[in-house]
Amino acid sequence: MLLGHSSYYFNSIWLSLDPSDPLIPNTSQFILRYIGYLCAPGFLLMNGAMVWWTYQNRISKGASDWSARWHLIQRGLFLVLVQITWVNSSWGGFREFKPDHLGIISSIGISMLLLTLIVNQKWHLRLFVALFILILNQLLLSVSYNPEIIWERVLYQTLIDAGDFNKYPILSWFALSILGSVMATGWLKEWKTEKEKINYSLLIGIAAIILSLFIRMGRGFGNIFPFSDFGSFSFFLDQKYPPSLFHNLWFFGWVVIGVGIMIAIHSIFPKLLSIFSTVGKVPLFFYCIHIAILGIFSKRMDLFYREGGVGATLIGFSIMMIIMLPLAKWFGQIKRRSKNYFIKMI
Repeated sequence: MLLGHSSYYFNSIWLSLDPSDPLIPNTSQFILRYIGYLCAPGFLLMNGAMVWWTYQNRISKGASDWSARWHLIQRGLFLVLVQITWVNSSWGGFREFKPDHLGIISSIGISMLLLTLIVNQKWHLRLFVALFILILNQLLLSVSYNPEIIWERVLYQTLIDAGDFNKYPILSWFALSILGSVMATGWLKEWKTEKEKINYSLLIGIAAIILSLFIRMGRGFGNIFPFSDFGSFSFFLDQKYPPSLFHNLWFFGWVVIGVGIMIAIHSIFPKLLSIFSTVGKVPLFFYCIHIAILGIFSKRMDLFYREGGVGATLIGFSIMMIIMLPLAKWFGQIKRRSKNYFIKMI
């Protein structure tokens, strides 16, 4: 995520790159751009997993069904509020207030709200709902609307299509959030040993990738952008805004495999992944603050804004890691000790 955002602020490719129809000039720029494609699927999958686990954990401690859901509802609403009051404006260094836009954080928040409706259902039903939504969403993408009519633009770009109002439409990303809750049932409850968690993660991830490849090679349903040859840049760069069925299944598979690999690494070298836990304890804080810093110093103060390339991006990423890791650790300690409602929400 930070690498992708560093590229957005320091990489001159963004002077000509169209996110909805990317033309990547070389391998290094392709890799830099493509790494960022993992972020949104990873965010929604992990958020769905944590929604399920938080609900189950509160119920096991004696909380009522409504109390457990209400905690999640508050969190979801808070994320939407953060999106429209902080995140939107931070991209430009707080040069102007921009509440009339949704994005990835609000998509996560609304997905949380929707997931509370089925969070207590069996994993089989949740899996069915997720797959149904993914297929339905692909069909709905063919429905035309007039973006000049405000209510049509807001409705369609909130739920189905991507555009100026919202690049992360709810339906497709909500489906991934549900899939995250399904995976959490295995990771945190059904699979008792680390070996089971690793093996099932790899098996499910590989199965999703194979299915996505069949869909992509079919060049029809589930695809949005055409491609030239198998393995070409265009083969992998099917649409992200909004995501195609291939995109969702492909990255679902890789995120699940990534979790399996992290479980394996943690079982052998438990302290090796501590850097991820530092950020993982305060992900919203990390997200909000790093964009604000980049927005103020690069965009608003025009310091190296889109003047470099891959090298400048990597330098910017390294500097931001040096800045953000101590801040994340500091705020994590504050959050752990604090009883303040607002701080607990961040």
